[in-house]
Amino acid sequence: MGRVYRVMIIDDEESARKLMRAAFKWDELGMEVVGEAASGIEAINVIDDIRPDIAFVDISMPFMDGIEFTETATERYPNLIIIIMTAIDKFEYARKCVSLPVFDYMLKPMVRDEVIKVLQRAKNKLDSRKDIVENTVLDKESEVLSETASTELIKKYVKENFMDSKLNLAFIAQNFGFSPSYLSRKFKQDTGKNFVEYLTDLRMKKALKYAETGYKMYQTAGEVGIPDPNYFSRCFKKYTGMSYSDYVTEKGM
Repeated sequence: MGRVYRVMIIDDEESARKLMRAAFKWDELGMEVVGEAASGIEAINVIDDIRPDIAFVDISMPFMDGIEFTETATERYPNLIIIIMTAIDKFEYARKCVSLPVFDYMLKPMVRDEVIKVLQRAKNKLDSRKDIVENTVLDKESEVLSETASTELIKKYVKENFMDSKLNLAFIAQNFGFSPSYLSRKFKQDTGKNFVEYLTDLRMKKALKYAETGYKMYQTAGEVGIPDPNYFSRCFKKYTGMSYSDYVTEKGM
């Protein structure tokens, strides 16, 4: 039997939350509604206990709206699938927030068949993510990574995905089923280098190649997964001993 995914409904209208609970045969979708909240603040306060895989979030709520909730929640849980619910008069406001990691936007009142399609897509994504983790890392029998072999798998994953700005120690730990502190100790023990150093080394090696082709600093920063130009600049100077502009000049660009 496949995993049952956990759903949370966040809406300040109690009737809307009850309707969402009653409108679907959640068990047939491989899901269960595990919690509700009437505001973004309430949701943030209980999300650690509920630990949902999917959250339906109303965009317009008192105290902390759906956008603020999304910003806060995705920092803590980067893999949380968020589906924003919005009335038509708020839709353009919602669309202005496309930079946020929102899975989908749905207009209220929501159409049952459309919600089911979105949920099926969400389930497919969760299943796919689960398969990747199982096939590359987790030993479901022991819940423990073996020796050096598991670290090699993590290194391989990081090499293939270091351009993703979301990739960091917490992200890897969550995806591979470990606490960040444990993974940090294990990675250092197996490689002699801490995880941040390893990740930064990959990003800086790639950054040098972009710099040598004349890329602007902000372009290179985005390409290697460090979109904050100030942080990128500090990393680059520490790695090379010179500023990005000086390096480009030295290479004759």
